[in-house]
Amino acid sequence: MNLEQLRSFASVAELGSFSAAAERAGLTQPAISLQIRQLERHFGVRLIERVGRRAQPTLAGEELLVHAGLIEKQVSETMEAMAPHRSGLAGRIRIGSGATACIYILPRVITRLKERMPGLEVTVRTGNTPEILRDLENNRLDLAIVTLPAPGRAFEVEKIAEDELVAVASIREKSAPQVLDAESLCNRTLLLYEGGHTRKAIDEWFRAAGQTARPAMQFGSVEAIKELVASELGWAILPRLSVRQAQDAARFTIRSLSPRLDRSLGLVVRRDKHLSRPLREAMQAFRA
Repeated sequence: MNLEQLRSFASVAELGSFSAAAERAGLTQPAISLQIRQLERHFGVRLIERVGRRAQPTLAGEELLVHAGLIEKQVSETMEAMAPHRSGLAGRIRIGSGATACIYILPRVITRLKERMPGLEVTVRTGNTPEILRDLENNRLDLAIVTLPAPGRAFEVEKIAEDELVAVASIREKSAPQVLDAESLCNRTLLLYEGGHTRKAIDEWFRAAGQTARPAMQFGSVEAIKELVASELGWAILPRLSVRQAQDAARFTIRSLSPRLDRSLGLVVRRDKHLSRPLREAMQAFRA
């Protein structure tokens, strides 16, 4: 059984004529007759009978007509549902990122994606780099924006940004030197990230200067650190990306580190991932 057979059967029942149904479908009458016979063999019942010169559905045929109409309606609705996907206006993208990228980069990226693909479904998961890469490798995410490095043979990695790490304190510390080194920061109360690639980079920066960071408090949230710093509870080392909003200038003292400390942000996808339109659009939005 196929849709063409059902459509031919419905046309014969509606028009009362094999020849009329053939003309509507652009087929020959024998072709229509063959489709009806195939359908009758499939169900094992007679579906069309002749009453005088008119072809009419049998009792079984009348019942099939009801179901044929429902099938045609369902097929039509299915085609309509698939149309946005075929045109590239709908789909799904699953993004993994660190907390900083999620807060300060993703809103602009998602806005751009929604403008280009209004029906796009976007889901976001935050975590540290190893967690995000694990989900990416297991195909629970489509792409990731993480602090590099992003090791793994399964991944295609593209560096998309360099983000400077800076010393941040409350606005009351504005008399602090314009550049701070590891020794001067070690003499201050420190509020640092808890774990992750960024914290590892910070610890290595202190060690390279012969110092060891001993934070008074550690947090997994950049926004939590910012609020505590604004409340004059200590100094933090944060991505400049997280303190470059206009309102931050009125709340924080921001100083460069000596030597300068940067972290790299990378766009990561699986090498074997099919580059659907949503994925291509997302990658381009992050590059922009």
